[in-house]
Amino acid sequence: MYEIKKQIYLDFSKTQKAALCNFLRALVKKSPELSVDEIMQKFIEDEKYYLEINNSRFEFLENLLDDEQFLKDTEKYLKECRKYYDYKKSQKPLIQAQKEFEKKKREFLRQVKMSKESPTKKQLYYYEKLCKKYNLEKKELSSKLEARDEIDKILKEHKPSVEFGEEIL
Repeated sequence: MYEIKKQIYLDFSKTQKAALCNFLRALVKKSPELSVDEIMQKFIEDEKYYLEINNSRFEFLENLLDDEQFLKDTEKYLKECRKYYDYKKSQKPLIQAQKEFEKKKREFLRQVKMSKESPTKKQLYYYEKLCKKYNLEKKELSSKLEARDEIDKILKEHKPSVEFGEEIL
């Protein structure tokens, strides 16, 4: 899509070209059900209407809406935008799978890091209170991960007696 931008609207200023291309790209994105020809017709009709009521975003297009080169460039750009969004849509499942993989990788790395760090004072205190409350034998906890897992295990075993938000201490 970026290569095609260099080849179209050669007579426009940089600002005019950018504004028009951004608008056309948004139009394609907003109307995935319409064909390129339908989008182009809609754009031209809308611009003619806005020019008639003197409220156009692109006043510089006033004499160009019927120009053959302008229509070719616009059609070329719309087709390129359509290809881009169709490709992006086809890649969505792949991107989603990649995100899931990265999420699992981060979780694994977080657990590895936790397994190497000693438990916090809060974890030890909470674990002691749980053991005291349920008359359980305390273990020597060597890592944050082990402390988290032991606390979770106790809470799951005694879940009926522990409600969400209930103070354990």
